[in-house]
Formats: sequence, C-alpha cells, structure tokens
Amino acid sequence: MTTFTTARLCDAHSSENHFQVAEPLFKFYGATQVFSGQVTTLKVFEDDVLISNTLAEKVAGRVLVIDGGGSHRCALVDNELATLALDNGWQGLVIYGCVRDSALIDQLPLGIRALHTQPLKSHQKGLGDRDQLVTFAGVNFKKDYFLYADADGIIVSATRLS
Repeated sequence: MTTFTTARLCDAHSSENHFQVAEPLFKFYGATQVFSGQVTTLKVFEDDVLISNTLAEKVAGRVLVIDGGGSHRCALVDNELATLALDNGWQGLVIYGCVRDSALIDQLPLGIRALHTQPLKSHQKGLGDRDQLVTFAGVNFKKDYFLYADADGIIVSATRLS
C-alpha cells in the first residue's frame, strides 16, 4: 500500500496544475483517516437505494463520491451501509450530505467524509444517477479520477499522483 500525504502530493505536483483541492467542508467519520482510490460517482437526493446497490458491488481500490445535494434533512449512509462498503472493498466514501450511526461508523476501519450527522434516515425511491460528473466543494468529480484524502484534506486528479 502506497503511503502519501495530500500536502506532499500538492507540493510534488503543483507545477503540473492537473489536480483539484476540495474546500474544507467535511467532517471525519470512520476509523481510517487516510484513504485513496479511483472514483465512482452517485448523484442522489435524500434517497439511499442507489447507494446501497452500489456499495453491494465487490470492488478494489475505489472511493464512492456521493453528491447528496448538501442536504442536512436526512442521512444518506448509516452503519449498515458503511459496513457493506467495508465488506465489499470500498476504500472510502465522500458524502455531500449526512451520515447517521456515527458512533458505530467511527469504529469501522473505513474512511468517510461527510457534512454532518442527522438521525433521520433517507427515503427509498430508487432515484439518482451513477457515474456522471458531480460538482461540489469546488471540485469536479468524474468516474475513474483519483481521490486522495487525509487529515489535511481531499485532492482529486485525472491521473494517478502516487
């Protein structure tokens, strides 16, 4: 496993100017602060069906980026979905939305960034889009881009940086 820090990646690649740095909007959840992988994107609004279906897929070296519209009205990921992600090889989740069961999630060896917590669960309508461009926190997230997250922040690049 390659070790990295986002600060050193920024220093090493700043002259190339082909990466993006996310605005510092996110709180840390899960027991793993440092994670990286290729991006899979979802765009949903207060609905976790597509999230559940995606996390049920066996993957290697992937990070799920969820554009939840920034909603604070319900949680998109709970302990059950975080455990599913862990069991199926997901390296981490970046959620432009909320989580719940945070005390349980914090015990899992998984990296999660989300806006906040919210005890109310999401709807089950099955609406949303997968592998489309999603934009939040000043970053354009695209399928198969490379995401690196640590205590200093999140960076995203079209090419592998480490």
